[in-house]
Amino acid sequence: MSLFENWDFGETMELVLYSGLQIILLIIAFMIISPIGKKVISKTLSGAGSRQKISEGRARTLEKLLLNIYSYVLIFLFIVMVFGIFEIPIGPLLAGAGVVGLAIGFGAQGLVSDVVTGFFLLLEKQVEVDEYVTAGGYDGIVEEIGLRTTKIRSFDGTLNFVPNREIVGVSNHSRGTMRAMVDIGISYDDSIDEAMAVLQRICDEYKENDERFKEGPDVLGVQSIGSSDIVLRILGQTENMEQWGAERDLRKRIKEEFDAAGIDIPYPHQVNIKKETN
Repeated sequence: MSLFENWDFGETMELVLYSGLQIILLIIAFMIISPIGKKVISKTLSGAGSRQKISEGRARTLEKLLLNIYSYVLIFLFIVMVFGIFEIPIGPLLAGAGVVGLAIGFGAQGLVSDVVTGFFLLLEKQVEVDEYVTAGGYDGIVEEIGLRTTKIRSFDGTLNFVPNREIVGVSNHSRGTMRAMVDIGISYDDSIDEAMAVLQRICDEYKENDERFKEGPDVLGVQSIGSSDIVLRILGQTENMEQWGAERDLRKRIKEEFDAAGIDIPYPHQVNIKKETN
C-alpha cells in the first residue's frame, strides 16, 4: 500500500493555509501588543515616579527591568500559542522541560547566582541607571540592571556585560557630593605664602561664581615636599560627575595666575657633566 494512498491533499492544504493564517494573525497581534505594553509600562512608571517621588535613576532602572520581563513573557506566550495552533500538547513538553531543567540545574548554579544577586542589587538599591560605579572590575555608567547581567558603559565607550554573580562589591560614586582635589607644585625659590594667597584668591572666585562647587574650594596648605618642588593642595566638594571638569578648570586658572604672578611651576631638569681628560 502506498504511503500517499489515503493522503487528502486538499485537506492538508486547507490545514496549512488555516494554520498559516493563524500564525500571521498571531504575529500581527504580537507586533501591536508589544509596543503598546512597553508604552504603558513607561508611562506608568513615569507617573508613579512623579507621584511617589522616586528618583529618575530608580524609575529608569525599574522601567528597563520590567520591559525585559514583559518581553520574555510575550515570547513565552507566543511560543505556547504557536504550539496550540499546531495542536502540540504543551503539558508533556513542560513536564519534560522540568525534568531536563532539574537535571541541568546542578550545572547552572551560576545562572541562579546571577538572578539572586540581581534581585538584591535592585531590592537594596545599591546601583541605579545613569550612576557612576565600580563593579565587577569595571568603571563606568550603569545603563541597565537585569536579573542576570548588568550593563556598564566605560568612559572610552565600551559596553561591559557583567554577570551579576561577579559583582562582589559595589563602589557607587554617584551618591552625595564628590571631591575635587588639585595638587600644584611650586619651586623652592618662590614664596609659599605668596603662592597660597594666589590660590586662595582663585578659590574665592570659584566659591562665588561656580555653581558646581557645593563646598569650598579652599587651600589646605603644603601637602608634600619633594626633591624639586613644594606641593600645595586645593580641596572642594562638587555635584556628582562635575569634579573632573572643575579640577581641569582650576588647573588652567592656577597656571594663568601663577604666570601673571611670576610663580614657577617646576619641571624636570637634566644636568650634563662633561669630564675633561688630559
